[in-house]
Amino acid sequence: MRKLVRRVRSGFDRAWYAAVRAWPLSLVALGALLIAVALLPVAVGIAPAVLLLVLGGFLLAAHLRGVRGRWAGHDFSPAAEPFPHTEIGVPAAYPESWFVPLAGRGTALLSDDIDHAVRERRFAVRLAERPYRPAPLLRATAPHLPALRSAEEPLFNGPVVGLRTDPLPGPGDAEVRLHRARFFDFQCSNELCGLRIAERGSGEVFDARRALLTDASGRLRPLDAGELADVVGVSTLAFTTDGLLVIVGDGDPSGSGSLEPRDLVTADGAPRRELAEVLCTGMERELREETGLARGSVAGTELTGFARWMERGGKPEFFGITRLSVSSASLHGDDVSFLEVDLATLRRELRTGAGLLEAPSLPQPVREHGTLPLLLAIRAAALR
Repeated sequence: MRKLVRRVRSGFDRAWYAAVRAWPLSLVALGALLIAVALLPVAVGIAPAVLLLVLGGFLLAAHLRGVRGRWAGHDFSPAAEPFPHTEIGVPAAYPESWFVPLAGRGTALLSDDIDHAVRERRFAVRLAERPYRPAPLLRATAPHLPALRSAEEPLFNGPVVGLRTDPLPGPGDAEVRLHRARFFDFQCSNELCGLRIAERGSGEVFDARRALLTDASGRLRPLDAGELADVVGVSTLAFTTDGLLVIVGDGDPSGSGSLEPRDLVTADGAPRRELAEVLCTGMERELREETGLARGSVAGTELTGFARWMERGGKPEFFGITRLSVSSASLHGDDVSFLEVDLATLRRELRTGAGLLEAPSLPQPVREHGTLPLLLAIRAAALR
């Protein structure tokens, strides 16, 4: 029953999202419903009512074809090709940055200078008054993508938070701009970059990665010049009092997910003023949700780094370390396991030129099964 309820809710979220972004269709459907309710019971007006209802049906069908028309002749499938990191330049504003492809996991844009700024520079938060709204071209994918992406697991159009400012180094304090969004906004923008979109007739491919992510010079757009939802990813590594790293599932960080609007305010509803506080709040929330840890088991969290995940439209990802006040013996759960990670040795290996997946001290389970967020979080923790 619970699985059925989740499927129904997911289907409702998809239908509502598409309807809101195609309001003429919704208006016609409402008009047809009102005609049926108001006129059909009136015997005298039954013939005009039927005629109006038929006309309304034609209009409804026409609008439905229009909503699906922009992308109806295209096939959407997961992109098999890796991100073309050798053909796309890094943003000019990013200091000493480079793409790191990790085989089978994805490609990240990294910068040690930006990592240092995330740890040391104070970024004040400013939330945009208006929520993010995808451009018309992106909104037209709404009837197609949610169904594709939720084919295996129901997905819901929950509230999330995006970033429109790059956390760059510089003198003094700075301000970052955040915006509210919905999860399906992210699917209809950033997630296009992980798909192969081909026209059925000609086979011509819409290159979302270049069309949506690069500027006129062929460089990756910085966040402040982007048009995507750019939902903020947050991942943290939790270490127990006996020094073990908590792993969730086969290879996920201790806590990993997306920033949500509730992370922007305190328990009494006051807005959080600093980006570091917002990010650490989101990391600790995800940690508690995924491990079942009580709030009192978390001793504190510090930020360690930043990356952009290219297969997911260059979305921003922040990483941290969380110190727990409990030992591994007190944590239980089918999806929770523990690893020993020698961060000091890993730091020496990375600084002498070892690749992350080739570093001898990287635990074998992480090397074989670790997701991109886990690998990047460990790298940031080692180099902090």
